[in-house]
Amino acid sequence: LFICGGAFGGLDKVIRDRSDRSGIGFGAQVVSKDGRDANQLLAGVEPEDLIKFGLIPEFVGRLPVVATLEELHEDALVRILTEPRNALTRQYQKLFSMENVELEFRPNALRAIARKALARKTGARGLRSIIEHVLLDTMFSLPSLQNVSKVVVDEGCITAEAPPLLIYADQHKVAGV
Repeated sequence: LFICGGAFGGLDKVIRDRSDRSGIGFGAQVVSKDGRDANQLLAGVEPEDLIKFGLIPEFVGRLPVVATLEELHEDALVRILTEPRNALTRQYQKLFSMENVELEFRPNALRAIARKALARKTGARGLRSIIEHVLLDTMFSLPSLQNVSKVVVDEGCITAEAPPLLIYADQHKVAGV
C-alpha cells in the first residue's frame, strides 16, 4: 500500500499542458484555454501526468487510485482551530489554565490566524507556529506576573503583532507584558 501526499507543485501545469492540446481536422477535439484553477485541474490527474511530472512509471503503476484534495479555505482553517476535541486553541487554553489564567481567542483573531496561514501557503500546518509566535512571550512571562486572570488574543495581535491583552483579577486591562 502506497499513500503519497504533498503539494506536487507544478503538477497542475503538466495537466493543463495535456488538456489544452488541440488537434487539427474534422475529428479534432477543440478545447478552450479557460480559467480553470489548480483544484479543478488536479481533479483530472492521469497516470501519464504523474510520469511526465517526474515519477517513475514503475511507481505510478503501483498507485491504483489517485485522489486529490482541494486547498483549505479560511472557514475550514477556523474550524480546524476550534472544532476538534484536541483543537489548537483548546491546547493553548489548557496550557494557560495550568497557570490559573483563562485564554480567549476573539473570532476576529481566529480569522486573522487563518488568513495569515493562507498568505504563507502553509495550510493547517502553519496554524501552530502563528499562535506560538503570538503567545510565546506571554507564556514565559505569565508565571512571574501577579493577578492575571485572563489573556485575550484579538486581530491586532496577529496583524500588527500587538501583545495580547492581559486582564488582571482586579479588572484593570493592560496591553502587553
